[in-house]
Amino acid sequence: MAVGWGELTYPEVGASAGVLPSGYRHVHRIAFLGADVQVFDRAVQALLRWRMHRRAGISIDRPELRPEPGVDFRLRVGWRGLLVQAPCRIVFTIDEKDRAGFAYGTLSGHPECGEEAFLVRRDGAGRSFFEVRAFSRPDSLTARIAGPLGRFAQDVITSRYLGAMRSLSRAA
Repeated sequence: MAVGWGELTYPEVGASAGVLPSGYRHVHRIAFLGADVQVFDRAVQALLRWRMHRRAGISIDRPELRPEPGVDFRLRVGWRGLLVQAPCRIVFTIDEKDRAGFAYGTLSGHPECGEEAFLVRRDGAGRSFFEVRAFSRPDSLTARIAGPLGRFAQDVITSRYLGAMRSLSRAA
């Protein structure tokens, strides 16, 4: 349930599930996780319990929450004493036999404006994949000033997400 942090800061709510909207920077990365039958289940649990985020260096102010549409939370990222807090809202979830995941969108106070989706899927051959789809643009003066450095930070975090899911999905 939402905790009243305001409205989403962009109109294309849910677009990370389909065609990414123009006017934003796009991210679309896919990682092969493995073909073991348990890989999918481990990956889904790592995603839904925020373990992927924590492994990637992102904390959640409400780590007990299960991603459900309308739930508000704050992502926290810190480097050398600098803490960035980013208010978000879960905008959709997917809970199917061979697909699971969720997306969150930005709320007022987030340095960026946009949406990020995380999906674990299994194909007909039993191979599991992890996908990150996002669209964003700077929404604060700090983010605009950061320019290429901010985009670099986003790319690093996305790579950390992929690496975390590879590791967590294979862990026994």
